[in-house]
Amino acid sequence: MGHVVTTAIPGVHEPVGYRHVARVGTTLYVAGQVARAVDGSLVGAADFGAQARQVFANLQAVLASQGAALADVVKSTVYLTDARHIPAFREVRNSVLGDVLPPSTMVVVQGLALPELLIEIEVIAIVPTEDGGTGA
Repeated sequence: MGHVVTTAIPGVHEPVGYRHVARVGTTLYVAGQVARAVDGSLVGAADFGAQARQVFANLQAVLASQGAALADVVKSTVYLTDARHIPAFREVRNSVLGDVLPPSTMVVVQGLALPELLIEIEVIAIVPTEDGGTGA
C-alpha cells in the first residue's frame, strides 16, 4: 500500500493542487518538475539551460526527501516545448547525470501548464535499501 507525501519538501516550491511525490514500497513516482524556485518564482524566464538546471535541482531535492538520488532514477519522461532545445537539454542532463542515464522518453509538446515553462521532467526511482540494494 502506498502513501502520498503531503508535507513540504525542503528546497522545492509548495505544490498547488498536486503532490511532488508518491511512494509505494521502495518505488517513488515524482510529479513533473518545472523551473520554479522555492518561493514559486520562475527561474530562467527565457533561458532554457537555467530552467533545465532548476528542474534537475528540484528533482534532486524531491528524491533526497525520500532517501534517494538521481542515480536511483529508473525511468524519466521529459517534456520540451521546442525540439531545438534537445541539444541543450542533453548537455545539462549529461553534466548532472554523467554517463549513467536511465531509460527516458522525450516528448515535444505545444505547451506546458504555464506558457513561460520550457521543460518539465517526471521520474520513477527506487529508494536504496539499507544493504545498498534496491529492494526489487
